[in-house]
Amino acid sequence: MLMRSFPRMTLSNDLRRKVCVILVDRANYGRLKPVMLAIADRPELELQVLATGTMVLERFQQPVEVVKEDGFKVDGEVYIELEGSTPATMAKSVGFAVVEFTSEFQRLKPDIVLLIGDRYEALAAAVAAAYMNICVAHIQGGEVSGSIDESTRHAITKFAQFHFPSTKRAAHYLVRMGENPEHILGIGCPSSDIARRLDRSLSSEILNDRGSGARIDVKRPFLLCVFHPTTTEYGVERQQIEELLGALHKLKTQTVFLWPNIDAGADHISKAVRVFRDQARPTWLRTLTNFTPESYLKVLSSAACAVGNSSSFVRDASFFGTPVVLVRNRQDGREIGQHVTCVNPIASEIVTAVQKQLLHGRYPPSTLYGDGHVSERIADSLVRLTIYIQKRLYYIYDGSDDGQADAMPATQNWPSGLTDVSGRWTKNAT
Repeated sequence: MLMRSFPRMTLSNDLRRKVCVILVDRANYGRLKPVMLAIADRPELELQVLATGTMVLERFQQPVEVVKEDGFKVDGEVYIELEGSTPATMAKSVGFAVVEFTSEFQRLKPDIVLLIGDRYEALAAAVAAAYMNICVAHIQGGEVSGSIDESTRHAITKFAQFHFPSTKRAAHYLVRMGENPEHILGIGCPSSDIARRLDRSLSSEILNDRGSGARIDVKRPFLLCVFHPTTTEYGVERQQIEELLGALHKLKTQTVFLWPNIDAGADHISKAVRVFRDQARPTWLRTLTNFTPESYLKVLSSAACAVGNSSSFVRDASFFGTPVVLVRNRQDGREIGQHVTCVNPIASEIVTAVQKQLLHGRYPPSTLYGDGHVSERIADSLVRLTIYIQKRLYYIYDGSDDGQADAMPATQNWPSGLTDVSGRWTKNAT
């Protein structure tokens, strides 16, 4: 959806619209960085930045420092993560985050809070903003995936007044969820903007000047592996990562492995990787904590195959045609391109799929998730949208049928086992 250009204006600081961008992890920043640049380039907008989640944690090498090195002012660092990586610590972290975001929004007084994706930290920001009557704009709504992220994304959608979905199908789903089509302001993932401009040349220093383990020869084929826990399958991630590591050990192809995020089960994955390194002593494995957004995309674009369950393997890898073996079920239901092969977390299936992808080689680039000009359209929309607070279902009954809303047609397709009687749900007798 292309947006018409508007003439630029010079406004004083007190007249500029304040847009507060929430950064929660390394991947989150990678997709929001081009949007932040586009916002900063608009004189009608004032960019505010809050860093939270793993962005500010030492054990993730404080990705917030990369944000600062990129020239952005960080208006606040919000510490909300409760250690433990269990379902209980995730739930409690949401509560802490609502409290902290409330204080930050009270201090910064943004006009719009801009969120992306499906993280629980973003959900907390949406809750705080909604209860403080602050307009919310959401990027990447309407998508389908596995894990608790599926519910989190749709919850953020219902708190958000404006939407920037990544695909046409996602936009259609937003309308079916009751969102006003006029408030869907653009389509496309902003990470495509970085991919379009990216110098894809990969130096040895990007991979070997950090992390530990085997040195990666960038002139030879290598695998990129990212495996996060699927929170709705908590308790089986240790078995899943052991199957994945077993597959990689059989392949013995040089591999770059990124440590998992902070979700429930992440500590089990990290422990399994450490035990594997100590016992198997792989001469082909290098583990790293973090990349800058550009460096990560360089690695992803250069990899002979990406293996694991990162959403970047579905969306970002499609821009480059990088072959992917997607280990279910964390991304289950997402729109995928021809570059993706889905497998179960079983070593033999992973080995076979990776071998086939290595033989196949690169795929044609895809624009399923964006055309590389998304961020400018988002910034333009943030300038010209009319802020409102009160949300309601777009298809809500408006009283125009003289009280006949309860008279539903007999052919209405109600859920199985349910019948509507005078507008009320009634369980059928069995």
